[in-house]
Amino acid sequence: MTDSLVLPANDWPEFQPGWVWLCGAGPGDPGLLTLHGLNALSQADVIVHDALVSADILNWAGDRAKRIDAGKRAGRASPKQAEITRLLTDHARRGKRVLRLKGGDPFVFGRGGEEAQDLVRNGVPIRLIPGISAGIGGLAYAGIPATHRDVNQAVTFLTGHDPAGDTPPLDWGAISRGSQVIVIYMGLRTMSAISQALQEAGRPADEPVAVVSDASLPTQRVLETTLEKAAQDIRQAGVTAPAIICIGKAVLMRQVLDWQSMASGAPPRNSDPLGLTTAPPRK
Repeated sequence: MTDSLVLPANDWPEFQPGWVWLCGAGPGDPGLLTLHGLNALSQADVIVHDALVSADILNWAGDRAKRIDAGKRAGRASPKQAEITRLLTDHARRGKRVLRLKGGDPFVFGRGGEEAQDLVRNGVPIRLIPGISAGIGGLAYAGIPATHRDVNQAVTFLTGHDPAGDTPPLDWGAISRGSQVIVIYMGLRTMSAISQALQEAGRPADEPVAVVSDASLPTQRVLETTLEKAAQDIRQAGVTAPAIICIGKAVLMRQVLDWQSMASGAPPRNSDPLGLTTAPPRK
């Protein structure tokens, strides 16, 4: 852990030997790691991390900490879930302080619940440390609020694939009717089927869509498109994982809230993307 990263005075929890702490590292920007996460890094003996956890975050660990890459990436040989659980259990039973560090929030489509359940079944004590999910923090870095009272009173978070890698068998009609904004994790490969299902359920073909890849990182890219054209534009633009997809009018708020462009001196594209200039004053 570098000398410049000193935790403020507080009664921080002590990482006991034989425990596993499951911690979210946030969507990518090291500054979005929580203080509890930083505390965990400073004490851990073993860090079992995902591929999405950056080297900048891992460098904040103690010098003695053993780092184990257990990242899963499509198309590459990667550890099975049972292997990861066995790895965590074995190190904990040897009296090590084991940090399981996962991108985003481990409990939002991150299999954190599965791993925690298996550890408890194996008699391993755990602590859960949530992180900033890409479906909220990643969109914010693109200038898209997950909720806006002039846009939506509900937001639905869903995964773009089922355990077999296919389009999830969801009630698309209910999702279409019940949520003005839809946020999709891991949906690049199945976006064509999802787009078709939502349009058949009544969502307009020209509904705004944003695809945010490498959210919160210097390599972040944002593709703005429509529901009808999303899958085609994703292919043509060469968008790659990790990416988060947002469907709904909240995407229009990027025209005025693209704070990263404003930081570079660019003015907002549209100060009133929802056309609310004639709306009555808020109470």
